[in-house]
Amino acid sequence: MDRILYTAMSGARQSMEQQSVVSHNLANATTSGFRAQLYALRAVPVQGDGALATRTSVVASTPGADFSAGPVNATGRELDIALQDDAWLAVQAGDGSEAYTRRGDLQLDATGMLTSGGHPVLGENGPVVVPLGSALSMGADGTVSAIGAGEDPESLVQVARLKLVTPGEAGLQRGTDGLFRNSDAAGNTSPLPQDEQARLISGSLEGSNVNPVESMVAMIDNARRYDMQLKMIESIDENGRQADSLLSLD
Repeated sequence: MDRILYTAMSGARQSMEQQSVVSHNLANATTSGFRAQLYALRAVPVQGDGALATRTSVVASTPGADFSAGPVNATGRELDIALQDDAWLAVQAGDGSEAYTRRGDLQLDATGMLTSGGHPVLGENGPVVVPLGSALSMGADGTVSAIGAGEDPESLVQVARLKLVTPGEAGLQRGTDGLFRNSDAAGNTSPLPQDEQARLISGSLEGSNVNPVESMVAMIDNARRYDMQLKMIESIDENGRQADSLLSLD
């Protein structure tokens, strides 16, 4: 009886965890440059007093991300950028460390700092700050040029250059804050060098690589699987009660 219970219990749990991943992906289906989370299943032996070596449950995990490119659409907005090929934009995370993102809907805060998703965008010399009230333009190599209001177009000057990087074969690891970092096998992070060959497209945005239709189908499938496991647990409980009743009659 307990073998069926462990199977149903672990099945219900992994369905809930898968549903959480799918829900997170679906919520970011319209987030610029978002990379969908992936999940996988793994077997874990049941631990505890009286547990036999044959008792194994299944759990869901999120081992990585889908790094396939999202669709690129022209917006005409000067502060919108789409990273080409495997290039990533360097930003400053909440803890002050260097992290990377593909989100290209850049914004300016009240101090003139360039941000991506609320995180300061990094340049060659730290966070990028531009003159307030100036008109900006982005070069394909990440150069940021500014011109003051009413000034001659020939007075356009370069004020910064975005730090664009390209990860190595090891790739990047997603953090709990949604940003990606260059991490080794031991979990140690280190900044990547500027890639002089990395390029971007100004006036365009890369969309999320989440497929909303596939995510909705996955949500329905997970919900039905969860309900099935709960019904199995209820059946196991009912069978146990009936067995106890028969034993008490003896």
